[in-house]
Amino acid sequence: MSKNNACKTPRWRLLQAQLNNLDAAQFKAKITAGNVQIVDVRTHQEFEVNHIENAIHINYFEEEFWEKIEQLDKSKISLIYCRSGRRSIRVCTLMKNGGFDADKIFNLKEGMIEWIEQEGNLV
Repeated sequence: MSKNNACKTPRWRLLQAQLNNLDAAQFKAKITAGNVQIVDVRTHQEFEVNHIENAIHINYFEEEFWEKIEQLDKSKISLIYCRSGRRSIRVCTLMKNGGFDADKIFNLKEGMIEWIEQEGNLV
């Protein structure tokens, strides 16, 4: 296949289309509804600057990442976020493929960038 016939959609957009994506208001509504675990997959430095209240910090780049993800409660709804939504897309996909119920995994579509723009503050 030549470059001109290649798919123009970035791979992360294709992955995102297969997930439960929420905007900031929908994400906040899920938090308010309860029985959720909020998972921040950004770096330690990003987490220290700001994070959603009660978020579990699991750095996507750390060596023990998957071991920590596997310790999450599979009976709860998992709300996953990062800075822009790309790392969280990967994490949601990994969780879905790793035995978590896809109907209980939700991605904050545009990450903390959108959360701060739309919600103005942290929960």
